[in-house]
This record gives sequence, structure tokens and C-alpha cells, in this order.
Amino acid sequence: MSASDFSRRGVLAAGLAATAAPRFAFASVPTDKRLVIVLLRGAMDGLSAVPAFGDRDYQAARNGIGTPPPGAGADAALDLNGFFGLSPALRGLHGRYARGELVVLHAIASPYRDRSHFDGQNLLENGSATPFGLADGWANRSLAALPEATRSGRKDLGIAIAPSMPLMMRGAAPVTSWSPSVLPAPSADLVARIRSMYEAGDPALARALVAAAEANGAAGPSARGDDAFAALMGAAARFMTSPDGPCLAMVESTGWDTHANQLGAFGVLSRNLAALDRGIDALAAGLGDRWRDTAVLVVTEFGRTVAMNGTRGTDHGTAGAAFLVGGAVKGGRVIADWPGLKPGDLHAGRDLKPTADLRSVMKAALVEHMGADPGLIERVVFPDSRAAPVLSGLFRG
Repeated sequence: MSASDFSRRGVLAAGLAATAAPRFAFASVPTDKRLVIVLLRGAMDGLSAVPAFGDRDYQAARNGIGTPPPGAGADAALDLNGFFGLSPALRGLHGRYARGELVVLHAIASPYRDRSHFDGQNLLENGSATPFGLADGWANRSLAALPEATRSGRKDLGIAIAPSMPLMMRGAAPVTSWSPSVLPAPSADLVARIRSMYEAGDPALARALVAAAEANGAAGPSARGDDAFAALMGAAARFMTSPDGPCLAMVESTGWDTHANQLGAFGVLSRNLAALDRGIDALAAGLGDRWRDTAVLVVTEFGRTVAMNGTRGTDHGTAGAAFLVGGAVKGGRVIADWPGLKPGDLHAGRDLKPTADLRSVMKAALVEHMGADPGLIERVVFPDSRAAPVLSGLFRG
């Protein structure tokens, strides 16, 4: 798909290739590239993550949860191109945009048009056009389409950083999974009782307990708290930098179903976006020099309603936003065939209308970044997806 095909209304940063013919990297070409897929389970609100503050209908359509335009205070959007911005919780990604490492995609969705998390995630993970259309995952199937030089010498081609193997990673290709073994934090009451017992019978143990508690508090949030996602992304980096480590990783992030109190400094969406931001930084730091050959695709099952609901949140919607970030990404651009936010422009009268298909970006990540066989990607990995051609020009040469 060419840039002109993808931007009929012109809200597209300049710089994509002007040719309509996709540039394929065929499977005979070896590659040492890395791909990380981040699945945000619960449906991220794309209009808060990437506010279209330049749309004159944005604030009215969001009726109380619209992000202020750049320059309007601490909660204002971080400007990208004068029309779109990023949530103020995404300062790290904003810096990567400025450095040419981030492509933002908006008004984008999978082929799913209903509002079930379960079905929407299943379709997004199986790679077909229907929920439960296939029994394995597109990421696993894609591994057989990678160049032989990429696949040889690796015990596991992919890894899922998740408590159990997600559908996206299930299939015939050799993959593994990993999840931290973390016990729940002891309650303050339990710690106080133990301390009282130690003080009565063993002052030395009591002093050690107090010292350990103070040290843990000084260290800040643990992997059980706000930095849990960063810890998972750091683990993905460690696996992918080992000599025979996987070339593809999937990392799950949960809790994006923001029906109530989603915004504000302590809102669930603001916290989630800040955690995502720190997670990308942790992955980049852990990968070191390999970051320049890495792409991270951040997707969610669907977007959320344009208007706020009665509990200062949003309900299940259709189109939203996605991120493509990494040293291998030809970034500093927003790609959006923007449909507008007037009532008559909305999908089903309530949602951002989808004008792009997530599969076009997924195909590009596999074919143009990872060097996968385009024929296998079209026939096996994403069957029945001819309406979603590869979106070219997203990666550095």
C-alpha cells in the first residue's frame, strides 16, 4: 500500500515511499532482526493515548475527558505534528518520536467489529478474519516463514512473557514461555506482628527485619507494583540477547478495560500508559546495541467509545491507535486516514471509524523487517487478508 492510498484525507506525516508496489525482503535473505509484540489486553483508549487535538470536534466529542492541547498545562498533549499528540504519560515515547524511532498509527483496527474482549482478542491472536477462525496463532505460524539463517541454531524461535502460552504464540514452531515467580507482598499487619514477636524474643532478628523493610521501601516499586511491566520487558530483552535466544517475543499487559475513572494523574489509563512508557525504555536498555535492529509492535483488541460514559470512563469501541517503535523503525511520523469525530462520521454513531487494518502493519513487520516469505505470510499466516496489503516504508533499510 502506498502512502497516497493510506492518506486520502491528508492527515499523514510526509515521508512514506510514494510507490504503490510493496518492497519485500524475501526469505532467502538472512536477518538478525528482532520483533517484540506487546498485546494490551482490555482495549486501550486510542483517543486518550493519541489525542487528535487538531480536530475541531475533538473536545466536544470527548465531552469531559478530552486531553488539553499542547501548552495548556501539565495534563496537556505532547505535540507530534500539530494535529495529533501523545498522552503526557508517554514522555519517553515522545522523545523516541523526536529521534525517529516511533510511528503512530491511528483510526486502525483488526477486522473485528463487535465488542467482546474474548472474541476480539481471539481474532487478533489467531490472525484470521473471524473469532476462533484458526486454532493456533499468527506469530507462531510466522516463524516457519522466516529465513533459514534466522531459524537455524535456535532452540526456541519465540518466547511469550506470560503466565501461560497465549494463543498468538501457540502452534507447531518451537517456542517457550516465561513468567516471574512472585509471591504476594506481606500485609503491613503481618509484618507488624512478626516484628513484635521478634522484639520480644530475638532483638537481633527484629533489627534485621526492620532494616530489610526499610531497604525494600527505599528501593521503590517492586516487580509486583508499578514497574511490573518494565520487569517483564527487561526479561524479554535478556532472553533475546542470549547467543541462541529467540528472535520474536510477545509480552502481555493487562488492565486496559477503563470503564471508570480512566484519566487524571491517578487514573488507571494514565498509570497504564506510564507503565507502557517505562516498559519500552526497559526493553531498549536491556537490548543495548540490538535495539537498533529491533521493532516493537504495540496493539490492542479494539478501541473505546469516543464519548465519556457515566463513570468518567469509556466503553468498548472499534478503531483506536497502535504504536511501532524501535531502532529499526523509520519513525517520527503519524499515519492516519483520519475519519473525523463529528457524530455523522462515527462508526455505529459512537466509535472512531476504522480506516486501516492492523494486519497491514503486522505483515510489514514480518515481511519488511523480519524478512519473512511474503507468500507464506499471505497464504498461511494471515489467510483471507488480501484487503489488508503490506504497508511499506515503515522500517529503515
